[in-house]
Amino acid sequence: MNKDCKEGKKLMKKTVEILGISFFHTTREELKDIILQRAVRGEKCFIVTGNPEIVMHAKKNPEYLHVIRSADYVIPDGSGIILASKILKRPLAERIAGFDFMGDMLRIAAERSLSVYLLGAEDAVVKTAAANIRKQYPNIRIAGFHHGYFDLRDEEVARLVVAASPDFIFVALGFPKQEIWIHHYLPMFEKGVFMGVGGSFDVLAGKAKRAPEFWRRLNLEWLYRLIQQPSRWRRMLALPEFVLAVLKERF
Repeated sequence: MNKDCKEGKKLMKKTVEILGISFFHTTREELKDIILQRAVRGEKCFIVTGNPEIVMHAKKNPEYLHVIRSADYVIPDGSGIILASKILKRPLAERIAGFDFMGDMLRIAAERSLSVYLLGAEDAVVKTAAANIRKQYPNIRIAGFHHGYFDLRDEEVARLVVAASPDFIFVALGFPKQEIWIHHYLPMFEKGVFMGVGGSFDVLAGKAKRAPEFWRRLNLEWLYRLIQQPSRWRRMLALPEFVLAVLKERF
């Protein structure tokens, strides 16, 4: 956890542990207030949008587990995490969808004259995403953007982001790459709220569709994604593994 985030350390004590990962026990509104204050103060902050796939990958990979545990906040992005917290008799406050919370941070940036940087996805996608964000939030400052097709060991990309001095950095490299990149290069930055956002740029660019509200209310967003992208089926194998691991811990 970042040394310059004393307030965050206190708040991180309010957590619920699920299979070795501590999830921040808070509401979306409370988290918005916390991140607003930290962004305004120019602090560094690492947010992980935790879901069953990330938890299971961390469970099998000690290095990735270390990366996740280094985050200031691990928020319950997946409905499976909320269900697990109830099964374990340690219920979290609510699901905080990563895409929705990214929207919250974009609004904060627009209202407070803070800047954002978009890193990841195809070149055409990230450019279109940036353009659409400007249309939706006319007052927002886009510090820069860069596609996600680069060697993660290429420090030059990190230097470009540092030079832009953004207040919010959204990294869309997909897990585990996006969390690993943030963890590795975070020490180079003096400030910035960092969050891995997966395929969010594709949605913002209009390349992919988010699940309709009806599906989201039924906690079936994962199924909608699978129908839209059948190639995701291998990733979905983590879901039954996750359920079994949670039941094993409970009983």
